[in-house]
Amino acid sequence: MTQKVLVFGTGFAGIGHAKAFRDAGAEVVGIVGRTEHVVAKVAKDLDIAYFGTDWAQALQQCQPDIVSIATPGGAHVEAIKQAIECGCHIFCDKPLTESGETALEIYQLAKAKGVKTAFASSFRYMPEIMHAKQLVAEGAIGEPTEVECISHFNLDRHIPFGWSHRSEAGGGRLNNNFTHLLSIVTSVIGENILSISGEVRNDMPKAPVVEGVHNFTERRNFIPKDINDPELKWRDCDVEWSYTVLAQLESRIPTANPVSVLFKHGGLTPRFNEDHIVFHGSKGSIYIKGHYGSGPLYLFKDGEWQEVALPSAIDQQLPNIECETQRSWTHLATQLVKDVSGIEVEPYQTFEDGCRYQLIIDLIRKNDRWVDVRNLL
Repeated sequence: MTQKVLVFGTGFAGIGHAKAFRDAGAEVVGIVGRTEHVVAKVAKDLDIAYFGTDWAQALQQCQPDIVSIATPGGAHVEAIKQAIECGCHIFCDKPLTESGETALEIYQLAKAKGVKTAFASSFRYMPEIMHAKQLVAEGAIGEPTEVECISHFNLDRHIPFGWSHRSEAGGGRLNNNFTHLLSIVTSVIGENILSISGEVRNDMPKAPVVEGVHNFTERRNFIPKDINDPELKWRDCDVEWSYTVLAQLESRIPTANPVSVLFKHGGLTPRFNEDHIVFHGSKGSIYIKGHYGSGPLYLFKDGEWQEVALPSAIDQQLPNIECETQRSWTHLATQLVKDVSGIEVEPYQTFEDGCRYQLIIDLIRKNDRWVDVRNLL
């Protein structure tokens, strides 16, 4: 039986989710957005029969088996609650919600209802990340000891004000960068997160207000030409643009000590060398170029770094899609569709993971782990 999917969101993620579920063999029966003319155009472009701005009405009319939540995180909670009440299985982009409290609420509701859920911090499906997972499992670096995730995005400080600038809307770099990196590292090392500590920094206290921004990926096109225009309106931002997080994970491979992880991200700072992810072990190391591990991958063995080609078997597991984001969405959507259809699949991330991540993000933002050393002597 073909699974019917209803999509909530008409931006980059909404369009991507719709394509992902079609590629996964499902039928996209409808799409919902907040602006009537926008959702009408997206539905026409994607040849989706039903479109509208009322989510509850769409759930009743479309009777979907699966819903796809592709709005900013702050708009997830009520839509997910309504979908759970209707007994729908749910595919949700990161972050799960805007806070640990609401994430815990919807996780418990979904668990009680017995619906299947998928949490799309999906860059764990990057080919070289899957390659690293395989190499670590094979013992290529011995016992894992530590991991480094270093990234600098050099985002423009005058990006127009929007959901990414507001905590209540699910903005901030922890929600929209750290979620992917934590998923990547746990996929390679082990899913059991033991402890966490960190700090955040808001490097963008205010942002210009500009009308017309709809697609998140196009926001740079709306940066004001004259940032000093006295008529330009500004709004305060209340989220982090940089963070430093330390974590300890339990390794799948038995180790004497927990695996130490450093997550260092500067949203507004320029990079000098490549962003990268490195997995160190007792007998070697794995270095992957790119902030989400796009590659290539290098293995340190016998005293030197050697590039290692991606095994064809890994490449064949993934959809033949060039866009990394779209490929990852499609792979996860396929897992959920198969699972809902009664086909056995490998474990994938669910609302339990999304809830845990949101609770962790709340702890990091609380930022109360500092020890005052000024009066030690």
